[in-house]
Amino acid sequence: MVTLFQALNLILDIVWFIMIVHIIMSWLINFNVLNLRQPLVAQIWTGLNGLLEPIYSPIRRILPSTPGLDLAPLVAFIILMILQRALINNAGFFYGY
Repeated sequence: MVTLFQALNLILDIVWFIMIVHIIMSWLINFNVLNLRQPLVAQIWTGLNGLLEPIYSPIRRILPSTPGLDLAPLVAFIILMILQRALINNAGFFYGY
């Protein structure tokens, strides 16, 4: 069971890192620090969008439409933090205490 706890914690950490990179990259693109016409930037951006769109799209269907402001990453990030805290708070279940 310890391995399951560690695997779930690792998966949540990886998703957290990918979301942070995506959020920072979106800011850099919006402020014209990064340009999507650069092939490497475009490939990374497309890859991150492909990874995170299955997480964001159900949240976007629930949230009200806000023109110019996408709240789905924020809501997904909050849900991810709640899942991490719930996993850590229930670590005793995995360790058999």
